[in-house]
Parts: sequence; structure tokens; C-alpha cells
Amino acid sequence: MFKIEEIKELIQLINESNVNDFSYEQDGTKLKIKKNYGEQVMVSAVQTVPQTKPQIVEMASAPLETAAKEEKPEVNENLHKITSPMVGTFYASSSPDKDAYVKVGDKVTKDSVVCIIEAMKLFNEITAEVDGEIVEILVKDGELVEYGEPLFLVKA
Repeated sequence: MFKIEEIKELIQLINESNVNDFSYEQDGTKLKIKKNYGEQVMVSAVQTVPQTKPQIVEMASAPLETAAKEEKPEVNENLHKITSPMVGTFYASSSPDKDAYVKVGDKVTKDSVVCIIEAMKLFNEITAEVDGEIVEILVKDGELVEYGEPLFLVKA
């Protein structure tokens, strides 16, 4: 499987070149990158080696960032973790000019929308799942998140 850093480097190289379509296969994993004219790059990686759960990664970004993902702090087991139900891009608000859905200290109900995860051009609203108070936001706006990755800590 490709490492996220390797994919980010490939995206940057493709973005800076005149290449519009790029495909690559390594150890049974296929990677396909298409560059659109709107300064966006679409990436899809599919694991073709049999696994219990094949992984599909889709991401679009403009501009591209190559910063490495920071290690997350240890999570207090007494707090409820709101986790990502999918691989995608985390957005704290419905648009860049709007306020974040929640911030640290906000009270939420189980039906409160706390963020959006964008996957394959679909924007999925994520709810708090419990009544409580937001104690910590574990990811940054625009950051790529993995399935099951903790996004928020809530004091129930």
C-alpha cells in the first residue's frame, strides 16, 4: 500500500507538470491521478491484493499541501470519541466563510452536526452521537482523515 507521504509527493509532482493523467501499480495496489483544469487533483488508490477490507482513498485539494500528518495525543478513556465513519477530508464548517459547527466548550446533543467529511465529492454531515460538551478537536480543517480516526473528544 502506498504511504500518504508518497501519494502527496506524486500529487505535487503531477500538479507541477504538464501531465494530466497518471497511473501506477505497485505490489498489487493501483494508483491513478487525474489533473483537472480547475487546479484540482483527483487521486484514487485501490488495494487489489485480497484483504478483509479493501481500502479506497479519494482526495481532492487545492492548493496541495505536503505537510506530514502529526501524531495525535493519547485519548482519555473517560471521554467519548467521535470517530470518522469514512476516509475523507475533514471540514469544521459548511463553507470557508462560515463559523465552525462546534468549538471547544460547546454543548452538543446526539443529533448536533459537528463537522463534514467529504468523500468522493459527497459531503457527509457527522453528528455528535452523545449529549455532552466538546473537550478537544483532534483534527484540523481540511485535513485528510482515516476510517475510525478520532475527530472530537466529548465529555458526556
